[in-house]
Formats: sequence, C-alpha cells, structure tokens
Amino acid sequence: MAHATLAEDRVGRDRTTRSVVPPRVRVTADVVAQGSGLLSGGAAARAVARAAGLRVRSYRPDGTRVRPGRVVLTVTGEARRVLAAERSMLNLVMHASGVATATDRAVRAARGAPRRLEVWATRKTLPGLRDLEKAAVVDGGGRPHRRDLSDALLIKSNHLRFATLPEAIARARGAARPGERVQVEVRSVREAVAAARAGAEALLVDNAGPVQARAIVRALERAGLRRGRWVELSGGITPESVASYRRAGADAVSLGSITHSARAVPYHLMLRPVRLSRPRP
Repeated sequence: MAHATLAEDRVGRDRTTRSVVPPRVRVTADVVAQGSGLLSGGAAARAVARAAGLRVRSYRPDGTRVRPGRVVLTVTGEARRVLAAERSMLNLVMHASGVATATDRAVRAARGAPRRLEVWATRKTLPGLRDLEKAAVVDGGGRPHRRDLSDALLIKSNHLRFATLPEAIARARGAARPGERVQVEVRSVREAVAAARAGAEALLVDNAGPVQARAIVRALERAGLRRGRWVELSGGITPESVASYRRAGADAVSLGSITHSARAVPYHLMLRPVRLSRPRP
C-alpha cells in the first residue's frame, strides 16, 4: 500500500516543492492531532514514510486515544521527501482514525446489553482500503468480521434464485470448513424461523428496526430455535443507533457506516524549526 499511495500522489513530480525547497536540507516533522479520537493508520503512515526514504523517530501505537496537540508520529529526512509524503501519510491516519473512533462509539453504545453484543465490520469498505479499515475497526474495539467472499458461507436472497432454502443450506454445508456456521440472510419472523428449521446455524437479520429485531429473536426463542444459533443484525445501523438494539437479544450488530462513512479525525504535519545555511553577501 505504501508505494501505491505515494505513486498515486506522484511524489516524484512535486513541482512546488522542487521549485521552492533547496535540495539536501534535512528536517524533522511531527504528525499532530487536531481533533480527539482513537489513533489508527499509524502503522500504514510509518510504512509510507519509510517508502519515501524517511526515518521514523518516534510514534504512538495504534489504538491510543488522542486529543488536539498530541504528536503521534515524528519523521526525519530530506525536506523535499517529507513534504512530498505529507499528504499520503495524513490521509491514511485521518481516515483510519475516523474508522477506529466510529467503531469505539458503537462499542461503547453496545455495552449494557443483557447478553454480550459485539460490533462487527462489513465488506462495505472503500476500494483499496479494506485492510486499513479492518485494522482500524480492531483498534476501535470491534471485530473485522468477513474480510472477503472466501471468509464465510452467507446465503442471501439472490442465492435463493438458484436453489430452494434447504437445498442452498445443504450445498453450503457441503463446502463448510470444520466448525464453520452456515448463515442465512432473513428479513422477517417467517423467514428467520424457516431458515432455522432448515438448518441454518446463523442468521443475518437485515434491515430490521429494534422492535422487529426483538420480535424475530423472541419468535426463535418460542420455537426453541434460539439456543446455539448466532444472530447478527445489519442494515442501516449506525454508532448512534446501536444502543436502541441492545435489548433485541442478538449476538452482534454489523455496521457498514463505520468503514465507508466514518468522519475523519484531523491531523496536520508540523515542521520543526529549519536552519538553512545562506551564502555570505
């Protein structure tokens, strides 16, 4: 990612820096938080700095809580290289810290549920940034969940255009790894009970509000189908609305918003005082 990020910004063609900044001037620069939140993306920023030929002098670990004015990363090297890599480093830290901070808000909102309610990420990530965002979710106290299509067996409505529910579950179970659950997406009490009776070990309750989600879980309990069956809630859930799902009786909430719509935590790059040797008059 580091080299691709630098190439995307064409750091070798920084016309402004090359025209204004003298060559071979060494500097020290700090990446400083301008807002409050959880730090993430620091490892990626360090990789960018090293790929740009800079030395990382000190840093704070990802998952650290930061506030305005906190130095999270210090680099040294040629001034031209520092300025060329500035935006790439900041973009990664700002976005990843936003993801971690949003996840942390969701995790805090999930506390106090009668049964443990985990916060999971989804595959709704920005192109090319999935691993960065999944790591940021972990920094925020959440679970990365499915990274890609090879990670789980999840039967959705479009799959059921090609097989009946029992057939789809049987086929998926034939492809399951030892101990792996077969999960089915459902949207109503009827669908949830039918999927459970057909043998689904996990249910993804999609686009259900808190009242409907609780009704689905209760229906499973009344039918004797809840025990040992994983229930995940997803679809339109935000860190702000997680608290309203605490009493639904689910095992997890999965949120696309914590990755694709997280508000960035602002950071900026501050150069320490620079001494330039000037020619004598």
